[in-house]
Amino acid sequence: MSSTPYTGPGGPSATNPGFGSSSATKIDAPTVLYACGDCDEKTALQRGDIIMCKKCGHRVLYKMRTNKLVQFEAR
Repeated sequence: MSSTPYTGPGGPSATNPGFGSSSATKIDAPTVLYACGDCDEKTALQRGDIIMCKKCGHRVLYKMRTNKLVQFEAR
């Protein structure tokens, strides 16, 4: 067994030290609202977050629809 650290995919390396860390992703990631399937609590999640309700711990979340208002011209 060699004593050199593993630097393959998923491991730390000198060329890409931040590979695998989610701290850089959370800064730039947009927040998306989800509704819990059990308690209907609104939960905001970012990329890399655990998919789980923060109130009850239920793991089924539904993505909220956008509330874009489309105005049509009356004819």
